[in-house]
Amino acid sequence: MEPMKQYVVGLISGTSVDGIDAALVEIAGSHLDLKVDLLAGETYPYPESLRSQIHSVCGGAALTMADFAQLDEMIAQEFARAAIAIQQNHPAAELIGSHGQTVFHRPPSHRSLSQRSPSHRSPREGNDPGLGCSPSLGYSLQLGRGALIAHLTGITTISNFRAADIAAGGQGAPLVSPVDVCLLSHPAYHRCVQNIGGIGNVTFLPAIAPNRNQIQPILGWDTGPGNALLDLAVQRLSQGRLTFDQNGNWAAQGTPCQALVQQWLQQDFFGQHPPKSTGRELFGEAYLASCLADAAPHHLAPQDILATLTELTAASIAHSYQTFLPQMPDQVLLCGGGSHNLYLKQRIQANLEQTVVLTTNEAGLNSDFKEAIAFAVLAYWRNRGIPGNLPEVTGAQQSVLLGDIHLVS
Repeated sequence: MEPMKQYVVGLISGTSVDGIDAALVEIAGSHLDLKVDLLAGETYPYPESLRSQIHSVCGGAALTMADFAQLDEMIAQEFARAAIAIQQNHPAAELIGSHGQTVFHRPPSHRSLSQRSPSHRSPREGNDPGLGCSPSLGYSLQLGRGALIAHLTGITTISNFRAADIAAGGQGAPLVSPVDVCLLSHPAYHRCVQNIGGIGNVTFLPAIAPNRNQIQPILGWDTGPGNALLDLAVQRLSQGRLTFDQNGNWAAQGTPCQALVQQWLQQDFFGQHPPKSTGRELFGEAYLASCLADAAPHHLAPQDILATLTELTAASIAHSYQTFLPQMPDQVLLCGGGSHNLYLKQRIQANLEQTVVLTTNEAGLNSDFKEAIAFAVLAYWRNRGIPGNLPEVTGAQQSVLLGDIHLVS
């Protein structure tokens, strides 16, 4: 007989590479009737040398296979340490769900968007080796191999969650949408759950009250840049003295250049229909350089540049909803590191005047560790043979089991 409840650790380091988010949760139920309680949540920073190396690899730095193997091992060791530390003074976990550290993400597509400038419009221009090719499967690489985490912790570990969805023709992202359905659906309100990590992603949750005449689909996709672009800009503009804009205080001193924001919103990704996903391969160093080049004729002060890039994140979220949702949400629930950026939150609210902007904390789910909680749930489902993807969100041809299981001998 299966246990009535299970203690599971969820682990993830996002595209901001801030550190490893670890959540210890108690989970009971089966699929859509889950009960999830957060027992402990903590972020464990990477050693600075490792964080710097990850940033370099995400930026396209070349590695020998020997260096690649060592990096994979070092990340797994840090994930294992986080899994062990989060259990201190708490019940021992029986399962670990580790998303790992994404270092490369290529959505399925017949052409690459990664070389486009922010204001690029034409699909036939630019350095694009994929033009003219037939559609291909995506590819996504997360380091921190699960087998080593299982060995170091002595706990069965499930990892490599994106691969099965991608093999079925999906984007491999966003993967948290089915967990949002279970934990954040509301009987009366249409909600958007907007994660703002390094990249932004959304899940649209239609109200589930029986008196609603029309059942609308669950939708989800990556909305565009989140914190990663802002953090890169802060580092560049402060000449390395700062790594992020605390509460958005620096950006709040500036004035957004709306002409630039509207120019950047013409970029191909924002007009691409879901399902869609993205990463630092598009919204990274090269993209920031293009943004700064576009901004040069406007003679903006550093705070104005930050305000404009913040406005791009806020406006891209609103533009995404207005373009692709069947209707605007009653509520937006923010989560991830960007939910702490008060200026960004204000700008999202300003761009969504008729919608109430909250955080998932106010809906009963910790906004800092929601992603880590989600991968604990995905591991829980995988261990019970329950598919974990939503094909209508990822674009996969069918529901599939997510993750590779690494048993402890």
